[in-house]
Amino acid sequence: MSRIETVIRRVNESGKKCFVPYIMAGDGGLDRLLPTLKLLQEAGATMIEIGIPFSDPAADGPVIQEAGKRALAEGTTLPGIFEALRDVREHIHIPLIFMTYFNPILAMGAASFAQSCAALEIDGCIIPDLPLEEEVEIKPYLQPYKIDLIRLASITSPLQRLQALADGAEGFLYAVAVKGVTGVREKTEASSLAYIRRLAGLSSIPVLAGFGISSPGQARQMGEACAGVIVGSQIINHLQEGKIKEIEDFIHGANGIGMRE
Repeated sequence: MSRIETVIRRVNESGKKCFVPYIMAGDGGLDRLLPTLKLLQEAGATMIEIGIPFSDPAADGPVIQEAGKRALAEGTTLPGIFEALRDVREHIHIPLIFMTYFNPILAMGAASFAQSCAALEIDGCIIPDLPLEEEVEIKPYLQPYKIDLIRLASITSPLQRLQALADGAEGFLYAVAVKGVTGVREKTEASSLAYIRRLAGLSSIPVLAGFGISSPGQARQMGEACAGVIVGSQIINHLQEGKIKEIEDFIHGANGIGMRE
């Protein structure tokens, strides 16, 4: 098992569910990136997903789009992110995952990107605009460093497609729990829960649910159907507003979701 899968299973075996916050690198300046990672680790995050800002973020809703715009306005680049994180493993011991569109990787070069990730001990990558059939563009470069290429599975996909995504998946399978893009939503649809349970039944590795999880109550609901949750827009809102206590409450108040070592 990879480190990501090992950590998820350890949390679940302890009777808890995983909580993975998403942040945008460079939002507020790259000098805030490492302190934010420390804050989330101390708050009890199981892992952290780090977004790479991109000018055409097709999967992102308004909150994450605006965070990306702020980061780009600060002059954030992929090489700059690697530089800002050069000492990250002196401070952060939980798994780290990059979420990036493929264009920044293409611009940097897949081999160079993978090597730079390995130097930081990055555990996984999520590339939402890279379909299963095109994984050959990056996977051979990540595999030698044991960096998981994490697949997203859409609620609108037919069963055959979901099974294809589950077969050979690495780290965890990312269940996109709603139709459309990321963002804050007021309630969890029964169809989302049914889809997540179905996907978990197909997959031999853990399933984490993301998109539209905006409250501890929604996290609890989603967590009942899978190994844990990924929360982006609400975390970004709380960080933007300086609501650190709300982040801690979100992680620890969601009925055991999360992990504090």
